[in-house]
Amino acid sequence: MSKTADPADSAVSTVRAYIDEHRAAFLDDLAAWLRIPSVSAQPEHADDVRRSAQWLAARLEETGFPTVEVWPTPGAPAVFAEWPSDDPHAPTVLVYGHHDVQPAARADGWDTDPFEPVVREGRLYARGAADDKGQVFFHTLGVRAHLALTGRTTPAVNLKLLVEGEEESGSPHFRDLIERHRDRLAADAVVVSDTGMWSKDTPTVCTGMRGLADCEIELYGPDQDIHSGSFGGAVPNPATAAARLVAALHDDHARVAVPGFYDGIVELTDRERALFAELPFDESEWLRTATSYATHGEAGHTTLERIWARPTAEVNGIGGGYQGAGGKTIIPSSAMLKLSFRLVAGQDPDHVEEAVRAWVADQLPDGIRHTITFGAATRPCLTPLDHPALRSVASAMGRAFEQEIRYTREGGSGPAADLQDVLDAPVLFLGISIPSDGWHAPNEKVELDLLLKGVEATAYLWGDLAEHWPDAH
Repeated sequence: MSKTADPADSAVSTVRAYIDEHRAAFLDDLAAWLRIPSVSAQPEHADDVRRSAQWLAARLEETGFPTVEVWPTPGAPAVFAEWPSDDPHAPTVLVYGHHDVQPAARADGWDTDPFEPVVREGRLYARGAADDKGQVFFHTLGVRAHLALTGRTTPAVNLKLLVEGEEESGSPHFRDLIERHRDRLAADAVVVSDTGMWSKDTPTVCTGMRGLADCEIELYGPDQDIHSGSFGGAVPNPATAAARLVAALHDDHARVAVPGFYDGIVELTDRERALFAELPFDESEWLRTATSYATHGEAGHTTLERIWARPTAEVNGIGGGYQGAGGKTIIPSSAMLKLSFRLVAGQDPDHVEEAVRAWVADQLPDGIRHTITFGAATRPCLTPLDHPALRSVASAMGRAFEQEIRYTREGGSGPAADLQDVLDAPVLFLGISIPSDGWHAPNEKVELDLLLKGVEATAYLWGDLAEHWPDAH
């Protein structure tokens, strides 16, 4: 846990005065960036995504980064920037974010043009305001406030930025990009600013994300659909086999029944359980958000533990046989399943894939042939609560928000794990977005006071890391 800020802290006064002085220009620049419709998923916006990268590169140069480069990929470009510290013992930190955004149109339900930023009641509305341009851009003012606070001409850490352009399209070229530039990206820690907090009143730091493995299973029986009267009960039915696979996926306690699935898992500590329990979680409100009527999951774990710290197996799709109106009495020739597995720290996606393949083969009866196709996996990432870099993030956030910072995890998956895997560095999350910001939804917004708290936190972070992590380099 972090300590709250001392009201008489002169450093806090210095940073806040600097932010206030530059607030208007900062928001004007952010608005200019938000006007660029950098929608990576739509080919007609490919030029806009490239323009967004060039815009950011120019602003990073203005900020003071001596090295700024636009890195091409087979898809959309990424932006790399580097500002070395003049301290030879300084740790190296890589900040990750993305400059592409989700599709958006007024007809989707927006109150205003999604690419014409509007400020209303202390909120900035525009596509990308929170996800992720706003959270990337607060680092530009944050590092300048850091220099103003310390009187330095270079950051207290060797600071690097990597801002990709395809995150909203699944980051298809991201891993190849970071493997190709592994030496340039080498860092002691990675800070991801593509995340959020529990709420405006409960600022939090995320400590990890789940990984992901997914597959499609095709089941084949007869070479064609055949008459269920002439042949039913005498040959295996692939639709029945699919249903039996689904039924066998979990045991009576909602644990995944695939042998070896839980191998290596890092269990929750008593302290982590206690910290999760401290959060003001309203299960009834959560159910309304989920548009569900009951909770369900692995026995012995709370809802937050299930979505943050436990692995899962879910049926994403199931099909086979006749789907039209009326009856058609057949044994279908094929059936299919789509499964996904959320993974937690300690699980190896390759091991999970092997285990699922073996389990499926063991479950199927003679006469049912099958194929399994796995997609590209994402590894889980987790930073221990006692890691010095995580303590610095929580301390910087606590200083900015002047209250105790609590800890969460993220149930979803993202490219942060690739950075951890390739660079062999801990991943930390520094974000100020809140659930009501509406990522991917109409009327996406960011709370301006929280955005400036992000600026403030980064102003403190680099000095805290340099002071309290002297052996990291």
